[in-house]
Amino acid sequence: MPLNVYLSGEIHTDWREQIIDGAQGLDVTFNSPVTDHAASDDCGVAILGAEPDKFWHDRKGAMVNAIRTRKGIEDADVVVVRFGEKYKQWNAAFDAGFAAALGKSLIILQQPDHDHALKEVDAAALAVTRSPDQVVEILRYVLTGKLPG
Repeated sequence: MPLNVYLSGEIHTDWREQIIDGAQGLDVTFNSPVTDHAASDDCGVAILGAEPDKFWHDRKGAMVNAIRTRKGIEDADVVVVRFGEKYKQWNAAFDAGFAAALGKSLIILQQPDHDHALKEVDAAALAVTRSPDQVVEILRYVLTGKLPG
């Protein structure tokens, strides 16, 4: 049974690469948003034209990015959402809510410091993990029925 996994959330660390590398040999396809921060921020104005007001600049980018994000989440069997330490990822919380509303299997990846702030998001998830390795072990178990070790 192949899995299509969408990796959403913070873009400032290599957590996606850790999961992809750890899942080598498993029947998994990974998708994600554009993780080049500048490209993600500026895609709307680069394609649709400049905006002097930052609100409209950001809105154009968000709308263009939403095409990719919606497609990725809708097509996913599993959605992994990472909440990083440094920045508030409001978009990640939105992605988690969208995935939950679609009935997707949701895995949250966060540090314990965020437990209280993300309690509602965590309650919608089927697993809350602390490391990319735990995400990989869940995927391995789902695909093979084998426990770590």
